[in-house]
Amino acid sequence: MAGMLLALYSACVYVFFFVTFLYAIGFVQEVFVPKSINSGTAGAIGWSLLINVVLLGIFALQHSVMARPAFKRVWTRSVPEAAERSTYVLFTSLALALLFWQWQPLPQVVWSVDHAALAALITGLAWAGWAMVLVSTFLISHFHLFGLTQGFSRLLDIDDSDPQFVTPALYRWMRHPIYTGFLIAFWATPEMTQGHLLFAVATTGYILIGIQFEERDLIAMFGDRYREYRANVGMLFPTPRRQKRLGSRTSPSS
Repeated sequence: MAGMLLALYSACVYVFFFVTFLYAIGFVQEVFVPKSINSGTAGAIGWSLLINVVLLGIFALQHSVMARPAFKRVWTRSVPEAAERSTYVLFTSLALALLFWQWQPLPQVVWSVDHAALAALITGLAWAGWAMVLVSTFLISHFHLFGLTQGFSRLLDIDDSDPQFVTPALYRWMRHPIYTGFLIAFWATPEMTQGHLLFAVATTGYILIGIQFEERDLIAMFGDRYREYRANVGMLFPTPRRQKRLGSRTSPSS
């Protein structure tokens, strides 16, 4: 019964996460959703800016603090270890849902691309960024990353230990292709408003800071293997000269 409940919990959280992820795409791209990054009635700039910064801060704190090993050690005294990742994903999805719900539009245009073909190219680049995010999760361990493997481990008697460190496809050229995909998706827009620019700048800053904490944890876990990987493979963009030195050696990825 405990195994069935854990599996059901992880499955429900995963569905909620995936709906939230799809909404995030629509929110940024301004398609298919009732409320997007620029929709709604604009209020006072100062008040709108404050609300948006608070919303971004809530997400950043939740996403960073709950991901740290020290927090996990305390958290799993109350939450079953097999449900820890799903619970983390649940709180992340809730923080994002709150952001989408309460986001205040700042519609003043910062830049606009009027050339139709160029605008279409930029929009296509943004969609490619979203695709890169999703593909990159499957290149490592999508279902482990979002808690399904752990949730179903007892019911299906499967190994829920952390995936092995490998460097498949994109991970041989950059250490964090998921983050690279997000950056492309957030910045590639033919019309940048003040609200969208705030979102892009804040998430970029969070990503750059978050990578430092994440890589510190990875070094603590994998030691010299990750140090070598970091020395030879670019963080967010390919570095051909470094990659040549790495050769065909398998190294850890995040």
